[in-house]
Amino acid sequence: MAESTMEQRSLDGWHKPAELDLSNADWRSSSQGRGDVQIAFVEGFIAMRNSGRPESPSLIFTPAEWGAFVSGAREGEFDLT
Repeated sequence: MAESTMEQRSLDGWHKPAELDLSNADWRSSSQGRGDVQIAFVEGFIAMRNSGRPESPSLIFTPAEWGAFVSGAREGEFDLT
């Protein structure tokens, strides 16, 4: 069975598909191979999943959403310490 995502609302003019086939996605981890997050670029979207539970739902980002997420991470917006 192909992995897919649930329907999501559009943002910034991008319309996320109700289903995005991730079964053949090329999942990538950090360059150090550490951490529990993997990402894949699929049909113009960015998918993120928990590598420890790859069967769980993936988060799907538009390029604008991904850019905002990466910028926030670089600026320490998500630091918990």
